[in-house]
Amino acid sequence: MSTPTPAPPPSAHSPAVDITRRFVRITAQRGPFVEFDFAIGWPELSVELVLPRAAFDEFCQRNAVTFLTTSPELPTPTPDDEET
Repeated sequence: MSTPTPAPPPSAHSPAVDITRRFVRITAQRGPFVEFDFAIGWPELSVELVLPRAAFDEFCQRNAVTFLTTSPELPTPTPDDEET
């Protein structure tokens, strides 16, 4: 049985990650379902999810997400941002 190789220490050039930041990019709406990408820390590293609209809205609120446009580095304003 081989011993796992330990991960190398982080490089001085590695970007720091803030795991408290959550990102959503809506990719499609099909009937009552919302298809979206969800990311934690890095907006460019995401998973694809599908939820009914009400569950999606609750998911976004609970995770205090930042909505993204098609370009991961450009956040899209949320409806709350437009009110202020």
